[in-house]
Amino acid sequence: MKRIMKYAGLVLVSLFFVVGGQAHFTATGFFVKIVPPYVPLPVLMVYVTGVLELIGAVAIWVPAWRSWAGIGLVALTVCVTPANIYMWQNPELFPDISPAFLGWRLVAQVVLLALIWWSTRPLLPRQDSVWRAN
Repeated sequence: MKRIMKYAGLVLVSLFFVVGGQAHFTATGFFVKIVPPYVPLPVLMVYVTGVLELIGAVAIWVPAWRSWAGIGLVALTVCVTPANIYMWQNPELFPDISPAFLGWRLVAQVVLLALIWWSTRPLLPRQDSVWRAN
């Protein structure tokens, strides 16, 4: 059961980063707008983070890379958190998005970090023994 839950977590993480990663290329203007002003080269940063999201979304499906890909996605998510904080602190710059949703995104980011970490960590042998016995 735990194995199935971990795969479900991988599906959610992968979908999140595939959709988000491709959006960096299809909605580049929006992503550039949410980059805090102190971050240099915002267009380049949007493209680089989009590529890294797509790489991570694929890499978590390669068992030999999964743990490292998870660490990379956690690091990437932490690195882009200032964009979400910037949006939350400056809701007047994003009038089409409710301030409540901007706050919810910060909570969701913590949940995403936990899901990335949990779903990309290997099962311990004793955690998997019930699954193998069936």
